[in-house]
Amino acid sequence: MTGGLVLVTGANGFVGSALCNHLSASGYRVRGALRQRDRPVPTEVDTRMIGEICETTDWLSLLAGVDLVVHAAARVHVVDETAADPLAEFRRINVAGSARLACQAAEAGVKRMVFLSSIGAEVAEHASSAGPSATPYQVSKLEAERALTQIARETGLELVIVRPPLVYGPGARGNFRRLMRIVDRGIPLPLGSIRNRRSYIGLSNLCHLLRLCLERSEAAGQIFVVADETLSTPELIRRIAHALGRSPRLCPCPYWLLRLAGLLIGQRVAIAGLIESLELDARNAQHVLDWLPVVSMEEELARAATWWRGRTAP
Repeated sequence: MTGGLVLVTGANGFVGSALCNHLSASGYRVRGALRQRDRPVPTEVDTRMIGEICETTDWLSLLAGVDLVVHAAARVHVVDETAADPLAEFRRINVAGSARLACQAAEAGVKRMVFLSSIGAEVAEHASSAGPSATPYQVSKLEAERALTQIARETGLELVIVRPPLVYGPGARGNFRRLMRIVDRGIPLPLGSIRNRRSYIGLSNLCHLLRLCLERSEAAGQIFVVADETLSTPELIRRIAHALGRSPRLCPCPYWLLRLAGLLIGQRVAIAGLIESLELDARNAQHVLDWLPVVSMEEELARAATWWRGRTAP
């Protein structure tokens, strides 16, 4: 449906902003929903303020004339959590807020909704008392998927779920931005002994996949796990260093000591994202959508390095 009107939530976020650019360049008309104007939005996007996303958000005016929806807005991992009940807050925004959007999208006659979930939903799906527990964020993403699936079943709204791992590229946040900052400053990293295998997805490749999810009839009802590279954390650091023109400074440290440090400083999830393995199988997206990466990791990291050099904020 190239040329149709797409509503992108979180349109000034890391993924949302890049997706708006990608869709506009591909011939779509794009309407962007913003909670606040704290970051710029591509000029060709019809931006609308939506404010807080929760179970009472009224989306109907933004959905008028919309053919397709990509729901990229979410409450993500919070480093300095202040909510008295973090899981309840994640559920309010990520579960109830997403369900409200889906219900009103179906009411407005939207054909398809693409939900940007997280590989964390798969982690939560397979979590057990015998293994690592899922985080409130991961639980909320899985619960949102289940709520949207039920709404799609009841209303006929076509639903596509995408579960990306860590997304790297210009403007990335979280562990990737922290690694860029540390590598650029020449700070030694105690990760030289890590022999893990983690999957990643570049921003450009994720946007390409999300567009295919809007366009391909075969995507309806699917859950896509997506990745373009799988490598160890030390190798990722070496590639980041190469893009930045720096030397990787990796020193050995026992795995158990890194895990203990994460617990002691309250950064268990962040440390786990660096030292544990998370190898993904993206063959479903390749088979159903004929999707293959369009940009190499080296090219995406070069773009990220250019952005890092030209940024105005730390």
